[in-house]
Parts: sequence; structure tokens; C-alpha cells
Amino acid sequence: MTPSEKPETIDRGSFDPAYIQIVRIVSQEIAEGVLQPGDQLPTEAQFRKRFNVSPTTIRRAIDILVKRGLVTSVQGKGTFVRSLDLGEAVFRLQEMKERWADGDEASVGLLEASIIPLNEGVARRLSVPLGNKCIYIRRLVLHRGVPAMYHREYLIYDPSRPIVEAQLQITSLSGLFEGQGAEGLRRGDLTMKAVNLNEEEAAALHVPANSAAFSLEHTFYDFDDRPVSWGIFICRADLFVLTARIGAEADLWGKQ
Repeated sequence: MTPSEKPETIDRGSFDPAYIQIVRIVSQEIAEGVLQPGDQLPTEAQFRKRFNVSPTTIRRAIDILVKRGLVTSVQGKGTFVRSLDLGEAVFRLQEMKERWADGDEASVGLLEASIIPLNEGVARRLSVPLGNKCIYIRRLVLHRGVPAMYHREYLIYDPSRPIVEAQLQITSLSGLFEGQGAEGLRRGDLTMKAVNLNEEEAAALHVPANSAAFSLEHTFYDFDDRPVSWGIFICRADLFVLTARIGAEADLWGKQ
């Protein structure tokens, strides 16, 4: 920063709280190299003078910067800008959803919906007795008309819940992703790994058997922490791409 340039300060007329604005300003300065890895951040008193805010506001902003991994606090020494750490890269499915959903380029087709008895493997994953009924759904996600993802899902059969009707009405990628967060669900576990396609999956995706792919296994739980559905997205490796950014720019990028 040249001597003639004034450091950015907070906007008193903004709806964003002062501490959020401070986080954004400091993140931008790290992203632009004004503050570089190893540099010490201004002291609390210096920040207070610059932004004309309370000590509590400064501490809240610093706490957020620490939690986001942009800076680190050393007892008795101060707060310092952190260097990049590849181990902190986060890959966001949101990016794929937004890219594929742009211009309605992705569509979801229902291949099958039936009520079947649970087999041993699915019964174990859903923590219910073998032979209980479940709703079995198969879908195919097309991207620009090309089969891109094959989805199999097993839902615990409960005639009192409207989940079946909601699931059958899903026709878009956004709807498919957002539909997993329906009312009555507390949390979900997702596991991604590399796999080779079996004959059924390869036929659905129009590629040779044993082709490389990614599987995204998901289990969703209700508010009693009981599994209510389990399924797998099988994604073509040549179409399934995730990108991560690390550092202060990533913090800003994720909020664009």
C-alpha cells in the first residue's frame, strides 16, 4: 500500500455488522498481498483506531479470521497471517450444482420407483430388520443430454410421510440436491470415493463396464438420529469435476 492510499474502513450505513465488514476488509488485504504470510496483523488498539469500533467488535472479527484459517494467534506475540495449507482444501458440491444447473443444462429422469423388501446390506445401513419394506428409486441425471450421474436410493417405507410424492416430483439437479434436505431430516453423512462401474451402472451412463467413476454415498437421519434413507450417486469421472481454492481469496470466492 502506497503512502497516498488510505486503508479501507467500514461503512456505517451498511446493513452488515461492523465485525463482518472488518473480516471482509482484512481477507481482501490478505488476498491482494497487502498482508502476506508471516505478517503480523495490527494490534487490537491499532484496529480500534482504524475502524473506530469497540474491542469486542475487533475480537469477534479476529475470531472469525482464525476459524476460517486465514490467521493464527500466538499467545503473548500477536496474530499472524497464515501460509497456504493444501490439507485445508474444501471441495464444494455447490459449485457443480450451480455450474450444471445454469441454463437448465441438467435434468433428472426417473427410471424406477417401487416398494421392495430390504436386502441385508441396505437393512444394515438403515438399521432396520431384514425383509422390511423400503422405497427404491433409480434416477438418471443428464447434462446437456449426456448421461452424467446414476442415482440409486432406498428410503424407509412409511405411509404417513409425504416424502415419496416429493421425491417423485424431482426433475432438476437443484431439486434433487435440495430435496435431500426435506423437512424432518436432521443431518446427513456423505462419502466420496473412486470406483469402477459395474455393468448396470455403465449401461445407464453409456460407457464401457469398469470405466472409472466417482461414487457419492449418502445417508440421511431424522431428529431421533435414525437413518431414513441411503443411496449412491455414481458420477462419470470425465464429467464430474470439483475445484477448490485455498487462502483468503477462497474465503471471498465462496461468498460471490
